[in-house]
Amino acid sequence: MVSVVNVKSKISMKKIISFSAVVLFCLTGCDTAKNILSSVGNSSLTNDEVVQGLKEALKVGTDSSTHLLSLTDGFYKDIAVKILMPPEAQKVEKTLRDVGFGSVVDKSVLSMNRAAEDASQYVGNIFLNAIKQMSIQDAFGILRGGNFAATDYLKQKTTPELVTAFTPVISKSLANTNATKYWKDVFSVYNRFSSTPVNTDLTGYVTQKTLDGLFYHIGLEEQKIRKDPAARVTDILKKVFASQNQQANAGIK
Repeated sequence: MVSVVNVKSKISMKKIISFSAVVLFCLTGCDTAKNILSSVGNSSLTNDEVVQGLKEALKVGTDSSTHLLSLTDGFYKDIAVKILMPPEAQKVEKTLRDVGFGSVVDKSVLSMNRAAEDASQYVGNIFLNAIKQMSIQDAFGILRGGNFAATDYLKQKTTPELVTAFTPVISKSLANTNATKYWKDVFSVYNRFSSTPVNTDLTGYVTQKTLDGLFYHIGLEEQKIRKDPAARVTDILKKVFASQNQQANAGIK
């Protein structure tokens, strides 16, 4: 006959084994979560903090860039993004300058840049909506990505919508700044000396160059935040990117 003590002993052993399995599972699950965070930074970061930090970085970058470029001479006096005559029109430019019509070309170039500056103030909501939609997977992908991962994310998410929204704005801006008039003046004068007329989509060209300038500056802002602690103007930026820097330094060692 089996004793009551033996039966109780077996039951207790089963409970211990079951409890140990539960504890082991929980610990393993916790370790897995920690490993995920550790792979991209400090394990003290939560998912929400990573997402919030990356959203904040993009917001700071887009706000700064759009403000800078929407100012008078934001494009025109920035050699890195200044909009020049399209490649297919550069022969036109040279010919006009050679025959004394350089001022017409200068006015055309100035007007294209003024149009870009005017249009840059209208992109904030499109950027903001894309930032709000960032998922946890997006955020961790950006944190693990290269130096321009956040800018590339924004470019991928917003370019089609920006082109659609920008085209009428640029077209109106070109008209408001007399760019369209000067453009017609340029080619009207040029066509007096050439048997081959030049027909360029001015709106499409300026739209693309405006977007190129915006993303160029957003990329510069991202670099500042990633590399320069002084550029991390909020607590969440300091926490997330300080963690990323610590992880990168540990990898170097």
